Amino acid sequence: MHKFELWAPEARKVEVQAGSRRWPLEKEERGWWSAEVEAAGPGSEYTFLVDGGEPTPDPRSAFQPRGIHGPSQIVDHSAYRWNDTHWQAPPLPSGVLYEMHVGTFTPQGTFLSAIERLDHLVELGVTHLELMPVNEFSGSSGWGYDGVDLYAPHHAYGTPDDLKTLVDACHARGLAVLLDVVYNHLGPAGNYLSRFGPYFTKAYETPWGEAVNLDHEGSVEVRRYLIDNACMWLRDYHFDGLRLDAIHAFYDRSAVHFLEELSAEVDKLSAHLGRHYVLIAESDLNDPKIVTPREAGGYGIDAQWSDDFHHALHSVLTGETNGYYEDFGTLAQLAKALRNAYVYDGVYSQHRKRVHGRPVIHLSGHHFLAYAQNHDQIGNRARGERLCQLVSEGRCRIAAALVFTSAFIPMLFQGEEFGASSPFQYFTHHDDAELAHNVSEGRKNEFRAFGWKPDEVPDPQSSETFERSNVRWDEVARQPHAGLLEWHRKLIALRRKHAVLTDGRMENVEVRFDEDARWLAVRRGSIEVVCNLAGETRAIEVGATAELELGSENGVRVDGDKLKLPPDSVGIVVHRSAQAGRVPAGAWRSASLSAERI
Repeated sequence: MHKFELWAPEARKVEVQAGSRRWPLEKEERGWWSAEVEAAGPGSEYTFLVDGGEPTPDPRSAFQPRGIHGPSQIVDHSAYRWNDTHWQAPPLPSGVLYEMHVGTFTPQGTFLSAIERLDHLVELGVTHLELMPVNEFSGSSGWGYDGVDLYAPHHAYGTPDDLKTLVDACHARGLAVLLDVVYNHLGPAGNYLSRFGPYFTKAYETPWGEAVNLDHEGSVEVRRYLIDNACMWLRDYHFDGLRLDAIHAFYDRSAVHFLEELSAEVDKLSAHLGRHYVLIAESDLNDPKIVTPREAGGYGIDAQWSDDFHHALHSVLTGETNGYYEDFGTLAQLAKALRNAYVYDGVYSQHRKRVHGRPVIHLSGHHFLAYAQNHDQIGNRARGERLCQLVSEGRCRIAAALVFTSAFIPMLFQGEEFGASSPFQYFTHHDDAELAHNVSEGRKNEFRAFGWKPDEVPDPQSSETFERSNVRWDEVARQPHAGLLEWHRKLIALRRKHAVLTDGRMENVEVRFDEDARWLAVRRGSIEVVCNLAGETRAIEVGATAELELGSENGVRVDGDKLKLPPDSVGIVVHRSAQAGRVPAGAWRSASLSAERI
């Protein structure tokens, strides 16, 4: 027997169809309908019919074995036998995150095949694996951000039990698992929610059309739909946390913002189940309220991606100043990002043509993620180039050093650790011919303003675009990939060795730099990271007590009270005490002041 439930507040009649039979649902309070069907159980396929309309998948479908337009399938989550009874995730502040796309991580592109590469992550020093969205979306391959069946794992990746097996395998190796979820919009294909109720509102305009209804009539159940989804991934699939996509695209004027309600519900689940959960937001608002505890008037999200840090680092390394990079490009801005998280914290943004952001005050750097690459910053380029395809290997090593010695939580994108040669391009597999054409043409037009010729932009619908984006694991043992992998391993080990590097207090970060000579030094207690971005060797004063802990190449060495750095290299020195070997205090102070003037 199975109890079917559906929210359809405007419906006059609701039926469930399983096989060739139909059963009516009884209307209950607040627009809910339900029926207990003796003939249905785990494995049964079914659809809903509202007012005699077309058979439609369940909005809360647990599995769509035939894709977005097919019937839903009943899943008994209690039937899976877990092996992680005593598991607790490592604390996020001590974490090293690794973003992964299931479909391109291995040649097979499945939940089960991903298990084969978990030991590589453990040996690297990763603590948290973050999966890009895995709920059902159109076609067999895609990024996952145009999903529609939020409760159903993507059928091409495997079954619900396969996903649980992956999570179980991660926990057995000491890896926490986070899941990327998209609550700001649904995809253009297979989005049947409007057939059932007011899941969307015309009150706000979004890049995807009507906004998800978070604050208008019927929004109580829409919010419940999303919060129940979040809790399902944590409870039934044992994920250790969620990454919330583009929360700046939430439109909510409620007294209690959706994010605040979500964080409170997740805390409630955590207390009930005795597991530690985390929420990480993607936001371009530069608003510290998002990661401020609820008790202090914030939304209670644990951490957020730090795009200002990425943009400042990327523009310095690549010299790119087009698009949103026009707001960046100086060492002063990179220095400010290292010390303040936000570069734009109440100052004028040329790109936005307005003042943007507010300062981060009294918050730990552990509320922010630092990265040199992620799926957006690679995949949203016309050709999907990784950083290692844009700059020298030396500059890739500099990027990694600044990420892993920052006061923030470091994150890698799959293959970044060994400088993977494969790009990560935007790919789709829509079966609808008109939609496929529109996506392909839209992608070409998107980059026309950046000077890209349309025939140079890979076709998202081409199978070759997807295949090019697969990680090539045979590169790991070859140079220069092996050397870059070892560099990342040493940086992660260094971060664990020195407690000062996992200290999130940004007020203890000191930065000095020379904009003209193209060098930058970051000091945190006894650890100092010195980067030379010039085209010639530099000798940077570090004090007579400095000892070289780690250099990006053999030419990096301490000579007296100076650190000699070849072009595009970085050296990490340790001072014999936290106060020993300091350069004149004014040098740090002037750098900090310069960083404020952007």
